[in-house]
Amino acid sequence: MENGKSNRFDSVYSEKVRAGRRRTYFFDVKQTKGDDYYITMTESTRRSSGDGYNRHKIFLYKEDFNRFIESLENTINHIKTELMPNYDYEEFDRRNAEWEATNQDEDGSDEVTSNSSISSDEGDMEW
Repeated sequence: MENGKSNRFDSVYSEKVRAGRRRTYFFDVKQTKGDDYYITMTESTRRSSGDGYNRHKIFLYKEDFNRFIESLENTINHIKTELMPNYDYEEFDRRNAEWEATNQDEDGSDEVTSNSSISSDEGDMEW
């Protein structure tokens, strides 16, 4: 926010998913000028050189929500039931919980900031 005014590209809702040491996903709800909403999904990966992040964005609009969710669920379920039915998928939940518990700042907050504080121009695919 600048001068007390909110930027139309500010998130009205945000979720963060840590995926190991180098990768984080952000799911942000944004508002359009016409008071409509859309989702941006951002994959943020730490550069191997250690200087900054690579970011890739997908924009998802309300007319695609149902088909997107259905296709994502079908794809995940196919892997879980057909391709790798005996795999312990909860293993990742346990490992992530352990990793997050050991990688918090002294004040208890996560070390990676929210996506809205690291975004630059809304149309950029990589900054």
